[in-house]
Amino acid sequence: MDTKLLTGLITAVLVAVVLLMIGLGWRNRLRRQADVEPLPAVPEAPGVPVAGAEGQYVASTTAGDWLDRIAVHSLGIRTNAVLTVYAHGVLFDRTGAPALYIPAGSLTAVRQESGMAGKFVEKDGLLVLTWNLGTHELDTGFRTRRAADKDVLHDSLQQLIATAPQADPQSGK
Repeated sequence: MDTKLLTGLITAVLVAVVLLMIGLGWRNRLRRQADVEPLPAVPEAPGVPVAGAEGQYVASTTAGDWLDRIAVHSLGIRTNAVLTVYAHGVLFDRTGAPALYIPAGSLTAVRQESGMAGKFVEKDGLLVLTWNLGTHELDTGFRTRRAADKDVLHDSLQQLIATAPQADPQSGK
């Protein structure tokens, strides 16, 4: 047998095994996270935005654990998105994934980080929103396309958190 053919077959088998293991790992993660509550409904007519920017939705992770991606509800999928801040909450309009709406009362903090869940950028290059989804506390990362937009969004989000009544995580409201 030709060594090039043998090398190609071995490589193909190894790639197939790795892809199978990745698929099984993601399926097991979905199973472990089956208790994550459904996402809040996206408002049909959200109103006038306070601020917004194009960029990249990085992922949602368990709060405080920047490597523990949330797989359910497509929250662990990196995609292009538009982040819009409204007086009542935050909307991530994600390309190729369902929109994510976070009511203002569910937001608990916003900070700037240099990375999370496989995305690393310059110092303070990501906006990370901490919020409650039922009994789960999550961190959601967003990278603005233009650096100047990040500061405007950060200020708007801090103002939203400061003025919004906080939701009760036990009741989900």
